[in-house]
Amino acid sequence: MGLENRIDALKDRHHELDIAIELETTRICPDDVEIHTLKKEKLRIKDELSAIA
Repeated sequence: MGLENRIDALKDRHHELDIAIELETTRICPDDVEIHTLKKEKLRIKDELSAIA
């Protein structure tokens, strides 16, 4: 997998996590642990993208 493909995959996953976080936070009874886990993964991806750039 080339570097551009890796960056694209990370950006796609970052966007998917945005959607998942939004969906979870708008539920009647949001799962705080799930939200925390999703945000932690999103931050890890952001850090990886920053390291690549």
